[in-house]
Parts: sequence; structure tokens; C-alpha cells
Amino acid sequence: MRQFTAVVNPTAGGATSAAALLGVARLLREAGAGLEAEYSHSLAHARELARRAGDRGRVVLAVGGDGMAGGIGGALSGTGALLGLVPAGRGNDFARALKLPTDPAGLARVLLDGEPRSVDTIEVTSAVHDRAVVLGSVYAGVDALANHHANSARLLRGTASYYAGALRAVAGWRATRYRVTVDGEEHAFTGYTVVAANSGYYGFNRLIAPAAEVDDGLLEVVMIHDAPRWLFFKLMNELETGAHVHRPQVRVLRGREIRIEADRAIPYGADGEVEAAVPVTARVLPGALRVLTEPARTS
Repeated sequence: MRQFTAVVNPTAGGATSAAALLGVARLLREAGAGLEAEYSHSLAHARELARRAGDRGRVVLAVGGDGMAGGIGGALSGTGALLGLVPAGRGNDFARALKLPTDPAGLARVLLDGEPRSVDTIEVTSAVHDRAVVLGSVYAGVDALANHHANSARLLRGTASYYAGALRAVAGWRATRYRVTVDGEEHAFTGYTVVAANSGYYGFNRLIAPAAEVDDGLLEVVMIHDAPRWLFFKLMNELETGAHVHRPQVRVLRGREIRIEADRAIPYGADGEVEAAVPVTARVLPGALRVLTEPARTS
């Protein structure tokens, strides 16, 4: 029977994380599994707690949103430790990419009987961060600014906070000249954003990279070129289905190492709460993390 250590940040998401854990914890204990909870006071502390638990051979549960999943997943990347996700955030984008259930019973089934799956992680390096490892994506430009505004919102939550943040970011955005190097080949354009995606989802369930796979050893590089603001907002709406990739203003490449530079110090962001300014390099780490996913179905 698996032994679990749940890492929870009680200050992130209010009571949501604790409530999500309680429902799953009862089912795990009823099944005979061991479960202990560790409460972190920061993401750095959460990473430390996760590494300690992984070193003890315990399954580490990341309880929270994409920041918590990315931070703990990054901490366990390359260690051989096993990660379980208990989604309790606004987006839960990486859990969605893994097609994890959202109800306590479904999650408990995955944690108890699920199969370890090796997935890719992303190594992020910049002048500010010597090295960070994240799960879902690295994004530079107007979406990083929108995400910052959304995370700072006090009155709005979830999708509403993201749309409000996007409106604020786009209203003040001026065209930026990007230089994006994908596996040594340089691509220059003027536009809004660049996303190096391991997971198809980002920004509160937006399907930014429909073809992205978490275990193919590649990153999908989505570049949104300059366009009138009204068209950019149409593109935002198309992120619900991934239809934006068919627009001529959107270019998609694939690669293992992506460097993003710009003609000014625009912000970039990533899962795990990494926030700084370009230039930034994202490099895929193939199969670096073991995570519990749905058990195989038997006929």
C-alpha cells in the first residue's frame, strides 16, 4: 500500500486546498494507505518538503493549483520520486492535460491504483533564475503580464480574473520585436507573445497548444504575431478550443530548446510562480518526472 505525504500551502487558495485534501484523505485512509500532511509557508518551503518526502520513498501529493504542481513537480524532476496531484487551484491546467478526475473518489482511485507515467519537465534559465524546473509552459509577453494582473486581482477569481487581467494587459501593450531561437534556428517577428508549451493548457484552461504532449520530448512553440486589438481578443476566445492555431497571425514550431529574446525587457512567466524578464531559455527534460495517472482499464 502506498504511503503519501501531502504538501499544502494553507495561504494559497484559502480553504480550497485543505478542503480538497480532506475529501481525498478520508478515502485514502479508509483504503489503508498512510497519509501525512506537511504545511508550507512558501513555494520554496514546499519544494524542500517535497524533496524530503521523496527521499523517504513516499508519494508526494501536490495540493493546490498549477503553481504548487509546477513547483513540487520541478523539485522532484530527475529524482525518481513519485508525484500525485490533488487539483485545488483556479486553472489546474497540468492536471487537465493528464486527464485526471476532479471528484474525490476519482482522485483517490488514481492515487491508490494509478500507474506511474514518465512525463517531461522544462528547465528554465535566465539572468534572474540560474535554474528552475517547471511542468506546463514558459510564456513571454502580454500573457505573462495578464497572468500577473490576474494573480494580483482581489475581487475576481478564476476565468473572470484572467479576462480582466488580459484586458488590462492588452490595453497598454505596445508591439514587441521578438527573436526566438528554436534548436539553433532563429525566428524574428513583431507581436504579442511566445509560449513554449509542454502541456496544451495554460492561463486557466486555455488550450494554447492543442498538439502538445507531456511525454514526447518536445515543446510546442506558439508565436502570436502583431494584429489589431479586436482580432487579438477574437484569438483569445478561440483559445477555448485551440482554433487560434489556424489563424495566419499564429505560428507553431516544435523543438527541444527555445530561447526567447525581445527588444525590451518584457515579462515572462512559468508554472511554479517564476516571474522575471526576458531573455529566457526553456529546455525540455524528457521523461524526468514520474506522476500518477489513471489506472489502465481491463476488459
